[in-house]
Order: sequence, then structure tokens, then C-alpha cells
Amino acid sequence: MTLLVIGTLAYDSIETAHASQRDVLGGSATYFATAASYFTPVGLVGVVGDDFRREHVDLLKKRGVDVSGLEVVRGKTFRWAGRYEADWNTRTTLDTQLNVFEKFDPKIPPAMRATKYLFLANAAPHIQMKALDQVNHPQFTMVDTMNLWIDIAKEELLHLLRRVDAVVLNDEEARMLTGERNLLRAGGAVLGLGPRYVILKKGEHGAFLLSSSAHFSLPAYPVEEVVDPTGAGDSFAGGFMGYVAEKRDIEPRTLRRAMLYGTVTASFCVEGFGVAALDGRTRGEIDRRFDDLLTIVTV
Repeated sequence: MTLLVIGTLAYDSIETAHASQRDVLGGSATYFATAASYFTPVGLVGVVGDDFRREHVDLLKKRGVDVSGLEVVRGKTFRWAGRYEADWNTRTTLDTQLNVFEKFDPKIPPAMRATKYLFLANAAPHIQMKALDQVNHPQFTMVDTMNLWIDIAKEELLHLLRRVDAVVLNDEEARMLTGERNLLRAGGAVLGLGPRYVILKKGEHGAFLLSSSAHFSLPAYPVEEVVDPTGAGDSFAGGFMGYVAEKRDIEPRTLRRAMLYGTVTASFCVEGFGVAALDGRTRGEIDRRFDDLLTIVTV
């Protein structure tokens, strides 16, 4: 195992302008691990309640995900409910129930502590820090965060950013973290906080990869019909980190290609509710869509 994710497994209830579904399998670690498993073996650390369905553990195992770091405790699994407007850019959170995740204390099994590539999915910075402290000298660590932690735990987050290689943010989070309104200036300011790389997500408008020596941007893959955008960011991170771990280097060419693979895995994710559309693919399909996107962005 070369890649490890620490994050949530959840049941989501989702409403859109066209349809709705209740209690679909979601969570940052679930989306990430599903996407990354097309490229490399993945280990997962998280917590679920005793209501977590066995079929969903089996789904992860079927994908080759090592779930020995999945803790099952008495109580209910994390639940989230949200509604998307017809433009897909407006999302309203209707309900959040942390349940067993409220007391999540990440415990990384000894066999996973030598992992070389680590993704710290969105969680309170002190949880992410505790997980990072248990991994022995990872070669590349990427962290995700959100506006809540920037608002209530900024000092802890700033300390964490000095210890990771990359951070993934959306445009609102980057501006909130730095106070810069221009997105590229905000990205540059984030680089000044410690990470070597910043990935700025812009949803349907694509993503940027910034470092001290290079800028790279690309559009989103043109999907004919978006069904559910939940988990797209974590699927992007899974495709990105999965490819980096597969190649076992962080050369600029690898990172640029990883951006394309992240965009492709996110595009599959949004074509169905939960992880179902992403899980039902093959590496061949992913590579063909990669080639399509490469054609779109190449002169």
C-alpha cells in the first residue's frame, strides 16, 4: 500500500432540481478511495457506526481498499443532507449529524504508517494533525479543508499547512484564508503559508495547480448530464493522488497529468448519486476520457 486516506464515511440524503435520494453512500474517504483505487492500492482510516451496511464495506474491499483502519463503534454513522439548485453552483446544507465522527480519534494501524502518499480529507485540523503525526516520513502529503475550519480553527490550520506538501481549496476558501480577492494572488499567498503546491478548485470552471515555479490550469471535463455533484472534489483528489502514487514521483509532468486524471474521475462521479457512477467504471474508460480531455486542452 502506497496511498492512505483519513476521512469520513457517510450516508447522504440529496435533493436536486430533478431527483432525490436518501441514505446513499458518501463521505470524503469513500469518494477518495474509490477514485484512487483505479490507480494504486489504497488504505482507509475512518469511523462508522454499527448501522453501516456490510455491503458498503464489501464495496470498498472489492475495489482493493484496505479497510483495516476502519473503526466500527456503537452509534450512528455520519449523516449529511443537502439540496442543489438547478445551476448546481448553489448548495444548501439541510442537516448535518456528526454522530460517531464527533469523537473520531484516528488510529492508523502500524502496517499503514509507512505509507509514502497521504491525503488528509476535510476534518478539524487537530484531527488531521493527529493522523499526520502517526505516519512515518511520507513523501507527499495533501490536505483538504473548508471555510468552517478557516473561521474557527485558523491557527491550527496554519500550523498544519507548514507541515504538508499540498493543499486543495476552492476559490472561496482561498480568498477567506488569505484576504486576497484576486484568485491567483490568493493562491500565491497560500503558497507563502508553507505548502509547495496549491490546487484551486473552480467547480464547472476547472482547476489550477500553483507552485513557486509553475502555474497550470485546465477546464472541467464537459459532462452531458450532471446528476449529483456531491463528492466531486474528493473524487478529484483521489484521481490526482492515485496517479501520483502510481507513478511514485512528483515531477511537474506527473502533477500536470494527475490534474487531468483528477478531473476525469470527478467527471464520472457527478454522473450518478453517491459513489455508484464512479465505482462502475474501468481503468480503460478512465484512460479514454483522459485522452479526450488531453485533446481538448492541447493545441
